[in-house]
Amino acid sequence: MYYIFHGEDELSRTEQVEKFHAQMGDPQFADLNTTRFDHKVSLGELQHACNAMPFLADKRLVIVTGLLARLDPRRAKDDDSGEASEEDANPVASKELKEYLARLPDHTRLVFVETKSLAKNNPILKHAEGDKNAIVKEFSAPDLKNVAAWIRNRVKSKNAEIEPEAVAELSAHLGNDLRLLDNEIEKLITFRAHAPIRGEDVRALVASVREADIFALVDAMGKRDTRLALTLLHEHISQNAAPQYLLTMIVRQFRMILQIKDLAARKQTVDVAREQLRLHPFVAQKTWAQAANFSLPQLEAIYYKLLDADLAMKTSRSEPVVALDLLVVELTK
Repeated sequence: MYYIFHGEDELSRTEQVEKFHAQMGDPQFADLNTTRFDHKVSLGELQHACNAMPFLADKRLVIVTGLLARLDPRRAKDDDSGEASEEDANPVASKELKEYLARLPDHTRLVFVETKSLAKNNPILKHAEGDKNAIVKEFSAPDLKNVAAWIRNRVKSKNAEIEPEAVAELSAHLGNDLRLLDNEIEKLITFRAHAPIRGEDVRALVASVREADIFALVDAMGKRDTRLALTLLHEHISQNAAPQYLLTMIVRQFRMILQIKDLAARKQTVDVAREQLRLHPFVAQKTWAQAANFSLPQLEAIYYKLLDADLAMKTSRSEPVVALDLLVVELTK
């Protein structure tokens, strides 16, 4: 039997593979009967591992990561017509692998793991769809509108409770990154012990939610709303946020705005900016929107003001809170 697990939902995909490993029985023998390969494995190595008899067990587990993606058809340009067509990336390897899968030993459970969704016309994927000895599962992250339900179910599966406000905070700021959501849920459950997770817990413990408050402050600056910007600044200070930390976060945000503004000026999209700057989708979308509030010359001038505020605070030329107040007033004039 062989399996194809592909798709961007790394958490669910990994848990399924771990479940297979747990079903191998006694851990010490499970490890002896489990072989893992990356995409560089040769067909000979794969066959050798799959054909080996299990040791003091009924089954062998062979896991191969990244192999099938290399067989995705590639686009090629026809020199005569000028039209693009698709051709098999490695027809010989595809053919040999399909032939071997037909004689895969019954004692072997072969699992192909792919970190991205395979092309619909991937030769092995198409072969598996008509093979009764194959199981294909695509692990896609839930749509953003379904993330809240996923969070509630995940918390429930861990025998814990979560309040609606906390669900909204997590889904709004972490999106559908299930691995990140699961890590933060674990942290929140540990913190709350046997009590329900509250919205204030999320705001206090989840770093990206705390950073979202900086977005609100920078939004106010971009809209030249001095009163609101000062109010938000002093809310942070009243919550014991260090002035140097606040300045660092403001500098970081304006650096991202400047980078995104530059990419937008070069006709790039928000998706390109997200990939190049390695930003979370929520952060990329918010920063892209904020960049519309500033011109490149304004952002360059702001950078000089941020540098001056940093020097004033580090050299004690100005009391830190006063320096931040002056900075906000300067940036919102």
